[in-house]
Amino acid sequence: MSEHMQLSLALCGIGLYTCFRALCCKGPPPPRPEYDVVCIGLTGAGKTSLLSRLCSEGGDGIVPTTGFSIKAVPFPNAILNVKELGGADNIKKYWSRYYQGSQGVVFVLDSASSDEDLEAARNELHSALQHPQLCTLPFLILANHQDKPAARTPSQVKKYFELEPLARGKRWILEGSSTDNMEAVKESFAQFISLLEDKDTEPARI
Repeated sequence: MSEHMQLSLALCGIGLYTCFRALCCKGPPPPRPEYDVVCIGLTGAGKTSLLSRLCSEGGDGIVPTTGFSIKAVPFPNAILNVKELGGADNIKKYWSRYYQGSQGVVFVLDSASSDEDLEAARNELHSALQHPQLCTLPFLILANHQDKPAARTPSQVKKYFELEPLARGKRWILEGSSTDNMEAVKESFAQFISLLEDKDTEPARI
């Protein structure tokens, strides 16, 4: 057998071995990290609709959460175990019972709501930002229903909610959201996951 043929056979053998290793010995991908997150906001803010869309569930027949629900929301680099708490008046007073163990907070507000409801949402967000079990955690604040004509912009919400002085030194993100633009919602959660991954990151603001 010529040296040329021997070399060709050797190269073929190496190629087949490499393919075999790639196909059979690669092993399962590393597991995605999981984070326990609490999701709060008044009734009608759109918490359930956003989470259902993120889980690729149908949007029909969605009703407000009356107690609490837990969803495992998958993202390319993490899984968020989101505990969504109902926003009715008779449930809000029990929110703090479900804060323990949370690693991050998602607060959803209706940016197109009445001034009265917006003030109520402001008070609840202020309480959450100052709560002993939440005050050191990353916050994702979603000014939802941006598709409605009466929606306030994230900049207007930031000013009205006085977020700069209140949340100074904290890790937080404020973004607009709508079920009509889920790609933007996913991007907001990607930023939030970055805060969860890097606990020593600098405070994030819009």
